[in-house]
Amino acid sequence: MRQVLEDMSLELADLLEQEKDPGLGNGGLGRLAACFLDSLATLAMPAMGQGIRYEFGIFHQEIRDGRQIEQPDEWLQFGNPWEIARIEDAVTVGFGGTIEERPDKNGRLIARWTPSHQVVGVPYDTPIVGYGNDTVNTLRLWRARASEEFDLAVFNDGDYRKAVEEKAISESISKVLYPNDHSYEGKVLRLKQQYFFCRCAIHDIVLRYLRNNVTFDEFPDKVAIQLNDTHPVIAVVELMRVFLDDHGMAWDRAWDIVHRTFGYTNHTLLTEALERWPVSMFETFLPRHLSIMYEINRRFLRQVIMRWPNDNADRQRRMSLIEEGKEKQVRMANLAVVASHKVNGVAALHSELVRTELLKDFAELWPERFTNKTNGVTPRRWLLQSNPRLARAITDRIGPGWITDLAQLDKLVPLADDIEFRALFRRIKRENKVALVRHLESTFPLGAAKVRFNVDSIFDVQIKRLHEYKRQLLKAMHIIALYQRLKRDPQAPLVPRTVIFGGKAAPGYAMAKLHIKLINDIAEVINNDPEVGDRLKVYFVPNYRVSMAERLFPASDLSEQISTAGKEASGTGNMKFQMNGALTIGTLDGANVEIREEVGDENFFLFGLTAPEVATLRSSYNPLEYIERSEDLKGVIDLIASGFFSPEQHDLYKPIVDTLTKNDTYLLCADFDAYVACQDRVAKAYLDEEAWARMCILNVARSGKFSSDRTIQEYADEIWKVVPVPVR
Repeated sequence: MRQVLEDMSLELADLLEQEKDPGLGNGGLGRLAACFLDSLATLAMPAMGQGIRYEFGIFHQEIRDGRQIEQPDEWLQFGNPWEIARIEDAVTVGFGGTIEERPDKNGRLIARWTPSHQVVGVPYDTPIVGYGNDTVNTLRLWRARASEEFDLAVFNDGDYRKAVEEKAISESISKVLYPNDHSYEGKVLRLKQQYFFCRCAIHDIVLRYLRNNVTFDEFPDKVAIQLNDTHPVIAVVELMRVFLDDHGMAWDRAWDIVHRTFGYTNHTLLTEALERWPVSMFETFLPRHLSIMYEINRRFLRQVIMRWPNDNADRQRRMSLIEEGKEKQVRMANLAVVASHKVNGVAALHSELVRTELLKDFAELWPERFTNKTNGVTPRRWLLQSNPRLARAITDRIGPGWITDLAQLDKLVPLADDIEFRALFRRIKRENKVALVRHLESTFPLGAAKVRFNVDSIFDVQIKRLHEYKRQLLKAMHIIALYQRLKRDPQAPLVPRTVIFGGKAAPGYAMAKLHIKLINDIAEVINNDPEVGDRLKVYFVPNYRVSMAERLFPASDLSEQISTAGKEASGTGNMKFQMNGALTIGTLDGANVEIREEVGDENFFLFGLTAPEVATLRSSYNPLEYIERSEDLKGVIDLIASGFFSPEQHDLYKPIVDTLTKNDTYLLCADFDAYVACQDRVAKAYLDEEAWARMCILNVARSGKFSSDRTIQEYADEIWKVVPVPVR
């Protein structure tokens, strides 16, 4: 293909750049699902992915005057050549309406749900090809279409808008990934999206099963459904509805099958991220599902009472699927735990905190249900494809077996002491940095081209979704501290550093968006200060996405994994950095704990409070005490507060200053001095290029655990009970 295109005066790389990233996920969780699909196909596991075929992705991020501007991500503007429409498998999805109950011939009440309006789900199949085998699995994505294009009678009466209104409302379900749910209408759309794809997926799963089975006796042995966080949990109730209403199954038998079919993966320790839905919304749009949830809850709370007969009502209130209060809420995480035979976190620390804190009551009731499945990433994309220079060097030394068995990277350990391999590694890293800079300068000529990147500096990179607990602000504060050192003494020795940020803030997340503005204002000052020169540069990469990540990870020297301990479930960017030979500076949070165990304490830059220390400190924490004790910290906050980075609007960053001084929820002030000291150790280590290269090679060599192949094999063995079905 490369030769053919050269004959036409075209470059293959230029052609590949024309394909847009699929707008199917939001940050790490969506990308994790893609890694899992790759591993399932490569391991020849019979599996499908189910989701929504969003017309618009999360959003295209532009940076104007330092601020995030959201633009539509029209990734399907020119179609998607990889997908196949399966119109013949369309599914009808109902909302609203009424429920009628009548006795069957045995006197048992049978419910009949009559929806008031319907949409049609049309599946589009994308092939997921296994590496080095003949397995091709399927990602099935559902598009919403109106059940009728428009009301012809109304149209003929002259009300053209009303005639097509229902079509527009119906098709909005698959229009936008994660619509802003700060409004009632936004919440309704999110709920409709979740039920829409769960209804379609459950219909598809049951139909496939019945093609080869007459009864549902073997359903849990042949079907495993993994709930990826709380977004698809309504699938539990939908499967119960199908068994009860469509197939006339008795409750106990239906619940037994459902319970043995579902598993639940929790991906967050943030209680605000555990979905809750107003009961009134369910009453309006999913009345039958609400009645089933009430019955699930009634039977479940009876179990709680039997287990703790003398306990007070507090435990029942905490565990109930329905949260009482001014407005009753349905707790989707509680429903997921009650329905699933296994519940797992995604890193050892995370799973422990899920068991002992987040879902403690449930773990006391069913300790056997709780387990851990540490996340992983596919080495095919995140090393073989994204870092071909390093991949070739590895294959030349140890053979290609690592591509499907990442544990073989352990064979690189002796090469960390090989002076020639260390020199090769350093050369590859520098070439990757040069390639990144060229790409940034050509892609963002109004931004990156104005920054004089020093490819011999530390490429210090923090790329992830913008959120306060991920602490991009802490990194920004460190940059200011370095800048103030240089301003106090322009001749001060400073190891050159290029700090690169990337990530999107949710459109309604004002504080995260203000952090983006501050980072860009810091960059504007530092990058144009002649006293700083090329010793310190800052750049915020607009519209961070998978294709950009594939260039950033191979070029990075330092991986910033600095979340407040006990807040990050796992992280997968930390694994991609490690796999590509970047060293980690981080807290003992998420998968950082296991990365440090694998690479060794001496090859990981650790700082900060631990999760237990964070929990202990919270009750008495006063950030002003830390600010008064630290001259550097006080100087950083004072400079932000003075309006130095916002001369035209001195109080622009007052919300950030107020947060740091009055309500430092994520303990930036408590960890600041330790972070700065650790960064000084990083700079000192970077000066010894031989020792640094050795540490980097050992990080690559010990990244085998963090392959998604290993993760999927654990799910298959311990939760799904599924074995490979290779194509012969």
